[in-house]
Amino acid sequence: MVWVYVIVCLLAYFLGSISFSVIFSRKMAGFDIRDKGSKNAGTTNMLRSVGKTAAFYTLLCDVAKGIIAVLIAIIASKIWKETNGLLLKYSAGFFAIFGHTFPIFFEFRGGKGVATSLGVLLILNFKIGLICLAFALIVIAFTKMVSIGSILSAVLFPILVLFIDTEKSFWSILISALIAAFVIFNHRENLKRIREGTEGKLSFKK
Repeated sequence: MVWVYVIVCLLAYFLGSISFSVIFSRKMAGFDIRDKGSKNAGTTNMLRSVGKTAAFYTLLCDVAKGIIAVLIAIIASKIWKETNGLLLKYSAGFFAIFGHTFPIFFEFRGGKGVATSLGVLLILNFKIGLICLAFALIVIAFTKMVSIGSILSAVLFPILVLFIDTEKSFWSILISALIAAFVIFNHRENLKRIREGTEGKLSFKK
């Protein structure tokens, strides 16, 4: 049944590769978001460079990508019961995030995978997803830096899987750690700017 894993992961990757920030920025503002601001194809750069409406649509669609990718895995595991459902779900989630970062349809130049990761977390374990979201929002409110909230919530994810996920297995712990490491890796430039004290901050007054 290896082919089931391969097909599901490929579908998840292709789904993740739909870069809505690029699509919306081109349609709504007439430019490629990857050429503006931080040059990141994500919600925060859309908010700063295009506006609230475009950022909202981008966030919604990027979260949906993660949810749909894992739903495909859930459906496949119910059809092909010989598969490891937990492994299939977590693998699909990882490849959706990977596709978002390295989209085959957009020259492999994508975003950092935070919104898609949120969708993945919410469908894998709704409780863990909500905890990570609430934690990220609290950190962002105090620091005014989306990057710090994203990085720390990524660190929290595998810890919660290890300690409170009743379905946890070797594979769920391993892949959750890989997702966290991947999201942190995608924020390497942010970490550098944080150390240098030059990381951009949100203004809640605007």
